[in-house]
Amino acid sequence: MTDIAATASAVVGRSLWGDAWARLKANRAAMFSLYYLAFIAAISVFGPWFAPHQYTTIYADYVRTPPSFSPYPKADMIEVALDEAIKRMRTDIKEWRQEGNKVFVTVKSTRPIDDRNIRYLDRSDAFDDTKIESKSPDGLEVTMSASIKQQYFLFGTDNTGRDLLSRTLMAGRISLAIGLLAGVVAVVIGVLYGATAGFAGGKVDEVMMRIVDVLYSLPFIFFVIMLVVFFGRNFVLMFLAVGAVLWLDMARIVRGQALSIRRQEYVQAAEALGVGQRGILVRHVIPNLLGPVVIYMTLLVPQVIILESFLSFLGLGVQEPMTSWGVLISVGAQNIGSANWLLLFPAFFLVSTLFALNFVGDGLRDALDPKDR
Repeated sequence: MTDIAATASAVVGRSLWGDAWARLKANRAAMFSLYYLAFIAAISVFGPWFAPHQYTTIYADYVRTPPSFSPYPKADMIEVALDEAIKRMRTDIKEWRQEGNKVFVTVKSTRPIDDRNIRYLDRSDAFDDTKIESKSPDGLEVTMSASIKQQYFLFGTDNTGRDLLSRTLMAGRISLAIGLLAGVVAVVIGVLYGATAGFAGGKVDEVMMRIVDVLYSLPFIFFVIMLVVFFGRNFVLMFLAVGAVLWLDMARIVRGQALSIRRQEYVQAAEALGVGQRGILVRHVIPNLLGPVVIYMTLLVPQVIILESFLSFLGLGVQEPMTSWGVLISVGAQNIGSANWLLLFPAFFLVSTLFALNFVGDGLRDALDPKDR
């Protein structure tokens, strides 16, 4: 028997984190949502660098342009853009034709035409590289050529002619950063405060919870506005302040869990065996608190994103030319009848991200719950 026990391989147990990761991988919905969130985060962070247009560039000739996989300008838009450019030159079109990706236009005027007038075609978003091909001896008639500048707007453009794709990606960067930043701040403050109140108990718990009740009684939006005024228009500091306000619910949740765990038999048994408070926190309390904390964190991130859109609507949040999903949805809702793509694309990104956060939260709750091991 001794030889068999000596030669048998030792069974290596899994830690809480190893077991949680194995259980999370078995949850297909949670893993798909996790990969989707990673994809959204990656394209939001790196996408604006590779987008065909800057999120601040305005194309005056492409205001409220519908999304399309084919390049602009379309065939029917070339003549319109040409007419507008020639009108700014204060000349009349005699004739024009298109040869491939180039247009040739002959203009006439009652006064000699200045060669510098070709800049009006170059200023158009539809044309580039304008040249004078020929000119009449009296200077009253000029033939010019210009290359058609092809532009791709996969998500269309907004009310001012900015590319919605690049703005949606930049908005994702801002919304996710704000949600995570404020969420982490709220969770850290709430967990520390609630755990302290729950384990201290007695008068300390009473005083700490009465402070929370007083803060609950304050008008939330007034408190946020006061913090915004105090911190200025720096949205990072502003949402650090917002996170410092949203910790109240987290403190109550953690305090209730801590009071419940404190009375459990395994905690009393650990205390009877002489295990210190640090060991009880690491081995028993923290594993049982991770589930509620993670769930609340996944719910807090979309709450902060929605709060940011409300503050931006009031003029206290993200300011132009910066944007966020909440700001884009607010603008799109006002133009849903005439330009529905302004609402559909940012709403899809926001809603799908919120769904993914909820699925990941449910998966983490199941994976981190020691009772389900």
